Amino acid sequence: VQLVESGGGLAQAGGSLRLSCAASGFTFDDYSIGWFRQAPGKEAEGVSCSSEISTYFADSVKGRFTISSDNDKNMVYLQMNSLKPEDSAVYYCVADCSFRGGRLWSTYWGQGTQVTVSS
Repeated sequence: VQLVESGGGLAQAGGSLRLSCAASGFTFDDYSIGWFRQAPGKEAEGVSCSSEISTYFADSVKGRFTISSDNDKNMVYLQMNSLKPEDSAVYYCVADCSFRGGRLWSTYWGQGTQVTVSS
């Protein structure tokens, strides 16, 4: 399994960014896919996890972020709108994610892409 993120960068508060993730070594029928983020000095936070059954979003991004995939291209996307400075973090594309024990977990992680939101 390989996950390679792109699309991070600098955005202003209220703006938008779209992250992309090139997935290989599996199909979206095999594993759920999603996104985590980690800000400096904080634990990694599960942002979203999408499977054939359901899609989860953290309360902190609900209504602002959407997750989508292109099965033909093996791409996963995270559209981030109405960005806030507290959204600044390294964002990781993940595969084989699940919600257990009150939090999101994942087996496979990409290398991450930095998102910085200025106020």
